[in-house]
Formats: sequence, structure tokens, C-alpha cells
Amino acid sequence: MNVIPPPTIIPPTPDAPIVSLRAVFKSFGANNVLQGISLDVAKGETICIIGPSGSGKSTLIRCINALVPIDSGSIQVQGIEVNDPHLDKLSLRRRVGIVFQQYNLFPHKTALENIMMAPITVLKQEKAEVEARARALMKKVRLAGKEDFYPGELSGGQQQRVAIARSLAMRPDVMLFDEVTAALDPETKKEVLVTIQDLAKDGMTCIVVTHEMGFAREVSNHVYLTEHGLIVEHAPPAEFFSNPKDARTREFLSQVL
Repeated sequence: MNVIPPPTIIPPTPDAPIVSLRAVFKSFGANNVLQGISLDVAKGETICIIGPSGSGKSTLIRCINALVPIDSGSIQVQGIEVNDPHLDKLSLRRRVGIVFQQYNLFPHKTALENIMMAPITVLKQEKAEVEARARALMKKVRLAGKEDFYPGELSGGQQQRVAIARSLAMRPDVMLFDEVTAALDPETKKEVLVTIQDLAKDGMTCIVVTHEMGFAREVSNHVYLTEHGLIVEHAPPAEFFSNPKDARTREFLSQVL
């Protein structure tokens, strides 16, 4: 009888980063997408990852909650080793929520029902408790009164905020945002960015892949520029945007600012 060992859990110390990556490599065939990425995210910190398309940004955050397996290196979330072959993915994803560019809402369910689904079906929580939390989350993302609306009756920005509330319903410790405003018009884009900004102010740990330089400058504690699967430069936003050290960073910022 083969006994499966438990996943590796390294007890975090109070000052340890909540998310830590060390020498993370990932390839898709001959395409080297991540080439030795290392970074730390402290509890309550918001970091923004920026860079040209195809620089590995989206793959990086998908690796953090094990949607994409890494080839080598280490990713730890609250002491859980994500690269452990015996990883309990459900346990990890209760800690790490993710919101994508596509809303992926169930069209035949109301906004409230979309938010309530995972806690009831996956976590087996009581419906009354989950509903109260879902209504509070609708208010938190500034959608009170839209609980009974179906996704098709909501704007893109409203659907994206429902998607954020749905992820928050699992009570994660870390939120990952992958280009969540890329498909939105300027007005609805601002609504979503304000929602993420509110989460950051409330102390949620956020890792945000974005092309919104103003948001990165105002909200993040640290900005990372990636290119060709490498971190080119990283710094607090005031330093990053005002005094970039690397020529590639200066070139990229000259194109997007």
C-alpha cells in the first residue's frame, strides 16, 4: 500500500512574505516563458506587474495558484509549496483568488447566485451564511441593488466586479488580477480599478498584472517590469516611474506614458 505524503508546508514566520517565488522557470515547448523569476510579496502589499505582451506576466500569476505547473523553482504561499506534487489545490485556491480578463460568470444565474456558488458547492457552507456574505460583497463592490440581475443585464465593468466579489466569497488571503480591465471601456474600467484600490486599502494582498500605469503608480507598493520571462527592473512606484535605472524600462515607459 502506497502512502501519499502530505504536501510540504513550511511554517511561515510573522515577517515572512505571504507569497515567495524563487528561480521559477516555465516553458511551453521551445518557448521559455519564465526564466528564473524571483520575488516576494508581503502581507497586505499590492504589487503591479507590467511589461510588453508575451513577457510572461499572465503565466506568472497563473503559476502562483497552480493553474499552470512550473518546470523548476519554488513558489510558496503562506508556507505552502505550490510545486509540491502532492499539493492540495483546493486548499491553495481557498487562500489565493484569481480574476481574469474574461468574467466567466454563469449566464443563467443571477449576480448573487454566481457569488454564492463556490462557497456552497465547494466549501459546503450554509446557504444563509453564504447569502449574507454575498450581499455584503455586492455592496463592497458597489453593486447593491443588482443582486437579482443576470450577467447579460450588467455592463462589462459590473460583470467584472461580480467576478471579483465571487472570488472574495472564498475568503482568500491573496488576490490575483490578470489584465481585468483590458476588455473594458474607460468608464467601466475606472469602476473596476476603484474596486481593486478599495481592496488594497482594506489590506488585501494583491498581485495585479496591468497595463494601467496610473493605477500602478497610485496604488502599488512595488512595480515589476517583465520582459522575455525576466524581471528587468523593480522598485517602489515613485522611484520606478521617476528614475528608472534600466534602458529597457525607460524605453517601455516612453511608449506607454
